[in-house]
Amino acid sequence: MRVLVLEDDQQLCREVTEGLRSAGFAVDHAHHIADADFKIAINRYDCLVIDRGLPDGDGLDLVAGARRAGHTVPVLMLTGRDGLHDRLAGFEQGADDYLTKPFALPELVMRVRALCRRREQPAAARIVLGDIDIDLMRRRVTRGGILLSLTPKEFAVLELIASRRGSVVSRTDLIECCWDEMAEPASNVVDAVVAKLRRKLGEPCVIETVRGSGFLISGEAVSGMAQR
Repeated sequence: MRVLVLEDDQQLCREVTEGLRSAGFAVDHAHHIADADFKIAINRYDCLVIDRGLPDGDGLDLVAGARRAGHTVPVLMLTGRDGLHDRLAGFEQGADDYLTKPFALPELVMRVRALCRRREQPAAARIVLGDIDIDLMRRRVTRGGILLSLTPKEFAVLELIASRRGSVVSRTDLIECCWDEMAEPASNVVDAVVAKLRRKLGEPCVIETVRGSGFLISGEAVSGMAQR
């Protein structure tokens, strides 16, 4: 899941960005509305975290403009403006949630995760692939009842490929959804993560490589696991 954080306080922006990345999100950030507007135009985000008082205007204007342009991405307003009028204005202009400063980072993470899930509705609480159980809410994976130790990035890659079972997921799709603007698309970072993920998942292998296209979890692979 990829998130954009628009916050002009650089220290706070860094804390929010690092907190969300630690929770498994791919995170881009911006300090100005113009920069955020450009990134929204060229990237697909699962959630926006938007401050209001910014050097070049009110973040709420960005939200209103995005809604007029047809963007349906969920928006969490993160601001020190805690009056009832401010909160109502946020919802009226298209925000989906409103969290006031100061805030607890774990609460922000859970609110962002809930908004990302809402975009994918109807969302399952878990994905089962033969003897592999992916618990999306608790971010845990077991195989044959044994808990696997996956990094947040490995979990994100597995979640995306598993959610599109039967369809090829390209390396570009994985970069766009599971990494942020700090990733280098030309590198072999995706293949390295998939290789580690395969080793941790064990045999029989469930993630197939489709040469020149990407990765796939096929129905045949899952059926084969179930028969074993």
